[in-house]
Amino acid sequence: MRLALALIPLLFLALVAVAPVSRLLAEGWGTGEFGFWAFWALWADDYLRGRVLWSLAQAGITSVAALLVGVPLAWVLARIDFMGRGLVLRALMLPFVVPTLVAAMGVLALAGPRGVLGVLGIDGSGTPWLLLYGNLFFNLCLVVRAGVDAFEHVSATRVAAARTLGASPWRVFLRVEWPEARPWLASAACLVFLYCLSGFGLALVLGGQRWATAEVEIYTLVAHELALGQASVLAVWMLLLNGAVALAYALIEQRLAAPARVAPIARRAVASRGDRLAVAGLHAALFALAGAPLLALLVRTAPALLDGAAWAVLREPATLQALFNTLRFSAMALALALVLGVAHALSAQGLLRLGLAWRAAAFLPFVVSPVTVAFGLLLLYPAFTASLPLLVAAYALIAYPFIARALAAALDALSPSLMQAAATLGASPARVAWRVTLPLVAPALRRGTAFAAATMLGEFAVSLFLSRPEWLTLTTLIHQRLGRPGETNLQAALVLALLLLALALAAFVLIEGGARRRTPALGPADARTA
Repeated sequence: MRLALALIPLLFLALVAVAPVSRLLAEGWGTGEFGFWAFWALWADDYLRGRVLWSLAQAGITSVAALLVGVPLAWVLARIDFMGRGLVLRALMLPFVVPTLVAAMGVLALAGPRGVLGVLGIDGSGTPWLLLYGNLFFNLCLVVRAGVDAFEHVSATRVAAARTLGASPWRVFLRVEWPEARPWLASAACLVFLYCLSGFGLALVLGGQRWATAEVEIYTLVAHELALGQASVLAVWMLLLNGAVALAYALIEQRLAAPARVAPIARRAVASRGDRLAVAGLHAALFALAGAPLLALLVRTAPALLDGAAWAVLREPATLQALFNTLRFSAMALALALVLGVAHALSAQGLLRLGLAWRAAAFLPFVVSPVTVAFGLLLLYPAFTASLPLLVAAYALIAYPFIARALAAALDALSPSLMQAAATLGASPARVAWRVTLPLVAPALRRGTAFAAATMLGEFAVSLFLSRPEWLTLTTLIHQRLGRPGETNLQAALVLALLLLALALAAFVLIEGGARRRTPALGPADARTA
């Protein structure tokens, strides 16, 4: 039965992920028009080499910045118990739900042309700082969440022993807390690097022509220059780089992670001036780096909301059509993602020897960027270009790992004795699954589904590559508005971004259902899945 369940996601991954990537590898390695030597000649091209190096640089800078800022914030959250701490922890999930295009629009509203910070003479357009700030906004919370979990797994006994021997707080941190937290933080840094390296929406909107990344360049070569061979070479190199980062992440997890359970350090109440300054600094940093772009988006759209211009934009036929398409595609893809995610999680529970590899296969859509997936699908299935099944399948591929990972973690945490007790009392396997297993894993399933829904509502790269003109979505409509000159179009794009944000948040809240039950502890690998 479990093998039959595994065949469903296995065939899907083979057709929608592995086969397109293989086709792309063949095109880039030498069967295309550029041949084998062009695969290496990319590094002799100053322009393309610059795009790849900048892609690596911006990912590395963001990872380092996220660690430098996120580690102190995580330590404060893990060690100090202050009023509103639970709300802050829940608010840290917000950037994970915000679509990338909305995040980009928020950064533009804050520090772009005619942004809120314009009154201070700050305009980041034409500089790399917009993209770096956008990356930090989108990924800082990943490091903070992983850091909180890491510091909560530090042994209170070891810390107490070090303090008894006369170690200062700073020395305790360096010699006890940091070594134990390092595996979690190293994993989070690898994930931040991977997300920034394979990101598309932020780089397209915030990077501009000068600071565009390799993923944006692939789209430009395909959509505007029709240079498929050159785009294939670049896509293969980015795929190899993404795979190397993913391998480094897996090695760090395997060599450094320590799964032993420890007695955590009890959080202390705010009692000193230093504690108050730390909590104030936490709120200030999170507002500046995670809240300011969303607030700026509200400020920039407020005039349009007050004078009725926003409602005119929302009533336009193009907006209504884009809204309908966004909801339609997301609903169809979510249904498919649920089937795939549940089948993947359930089948992984029974595959003893292959279980670890099969679980890791759920990460495949995270390793391969949406641009690479969409481009590979175009090359492999030219007859199905701009077809609804292909578009829905690509949406589901990006979203279903959220469901599979969240459900698998919940199933792992279940106590077998509960199911055995129900069976002893005469319950059939189907009744045990319905009355015992499902209620226990339902919060995790809802949470994974909520993240999947929010991801599909804001999907951008796949829509650009695989949709038809009449299949306009909110993300592609925002992109069209940004491509037109004039303040009116910019204001319309901001209003549409606010609509998309409200839609993603509504989907998340409705599906997640406000579940209060704590799901099993997750490592950095699962920070984006629950």
